[in-house]
Amino acid sequence: MRYVLRRLLLVPIPLLLVVAFVFVVLRLTGDPVAIYLGLDATPEQEELLRAELHLDQPIPVQFAYFLADLLQGDFGTSIQFKMAAMQIVGERLEATLLLLGLGLSAAIVLGVLGGVACAVWKDKLPDFVISVLAVAGQSMPSFWLGILLIQFFALDLGWLPTSGRGGWEHLVLPTVTLATFLVPNFILVTRISVLETAREQFVVTARARGAGAARALWLHVLPNAINPVVSLIGLQLGRLMGGAVVTETIFAWPGVGRLMVSAIFQRDVPVVIASVFIVAVTIVIANLLVDLVQAAIDPRIRMR
Repeated sequence: MRYVLRRLLLVPIPLLLVVAFVFVVLRLTGDPVAIYLGLDATPEQEELLRAELHLDQPIPVQFAYFLADLLQGDFGTSIQFKMAAMQIVGERLEATLLLLGLGLSAAIVLGVLGGVACAVWKDKLPDFVISVLAVAGQSMPSFWLGILLIQFFALDLGWLPTSGRGGWEHLVLPTVTLATFLVPNFILVTRISVLETAREQFVVTARARGAGAARALWLHVLPNAINPVVSLIGLQLGRLMGGAVVTETIFAWPGVGRLMVSAIFQRDVPVVIASVFIVAVTIVIANLLVDLVQAAIDPRIRMR
């Protein structure tokens, strides 16, 4: 319980750092009043909006107002959609979480199975083939793979749609694209972890007492080799979110990533802030869950 409380107390720190970074970037990239009103605004209109946004106050006071608005969920009104920015991002969040969940699940299942297969058949044909595929997948950029999949499965064969959101068939190509660049990491980490655990004394003792290879693998090796894989999930979440931005853009998937790219090009500052904040909150919460799972698997983590 003390470990959980300690981890919960650390949650606001990365969020505060992200908010401070966003605030600084906003102040460095131009006058918000000019972005909101455009070039045709009169000096009176600029002065009125500057006072309304508290931009006539000292920087520390502006940051305090900025924080207060964020705590209330007030990210301002979208310049592009003329709606509350948080409402727009919230409507796109479900699509992004669905894509991230499927992509990460596929990467974990395929990566762990591939890594175990490589460890079991070490230095044999399956190990060589899977390792080569893992390196190839690691080397291929997501945008390039997505374009290839669209060309082959959607345009040439006509089996799957090219883009958009609809039934399950719309999820196949984006999920494969998102999972492909994560699978190699899970394969390599699982392979190394299984091989190292298999050399531990307790595994050797279990084999000496008559445990078969399969029993030793499932009962002794895998439960102790899974912790590095769980750690890798936490490390890959930020990369996964970056991959989601690229994947959503390629497949016109209506998620937060595509919305954020569009908002950046349209200089829709409130939507950009809300999107960055939601992405940061998602990553922080997911990392918190990963830490709690690790602590549940390995009690030594709770005692540190």
